[in-house]
Amino acid sequence: MTLTIDLESPLDADLDLLFQRHTAEMHADTPPESVHTMPKEALADSAIAFFVVRDAGRPVAMGALKDLGEGHAELKSMHVLTEQRGRGVSRMLLRHMLDQARLAGHRRLSLETGVQPGFIAARGLYAREGFTECPPFGQYRADPNSVFMTLML
Repeated sequence: MTLTIDLESPLDADLDLLFQRHTAEMHADTPPESVHTMPKEALADSAIAFFVVRDAGRPVAMGALKDLGEGHAELKSMHVLTEQRGRGVSRMLLRHMLDQARLAGHRRLSLETGVQPGFIAARGLYAREGFTECPPFGQYRADPNSVFMTLML
């Protein structure tokens, strides 16, 4: 396994498959009003650090950190291609983003994820890394289809 993680532009053409799969999975069993994915154009923002995991140069995962201000950041758009799951890519990417959030001076990292069965593995990973459930944060509102989690860094 020759995995690398780098800060990249979400607009790079070779990331289309990651975005297509991410969007399709988020819409597969979540009502449209509860889907909070950001289009790649919105991720190309100076307040967002966008990371790509590559295996021998091929993009296999992505994730982003959005600066919410006052030492608080949000984990956004974390996705690993289905055929790459089970290799520890998600954990590696999450830990990298935790390190990057600390280096950027963030004291808290929060996220929104789904309650549907397809999100069980993600919620388990976040919990194993120390995230705990919390009330909605930022612009989010209570939603029966969402789970909000946070971690003090």
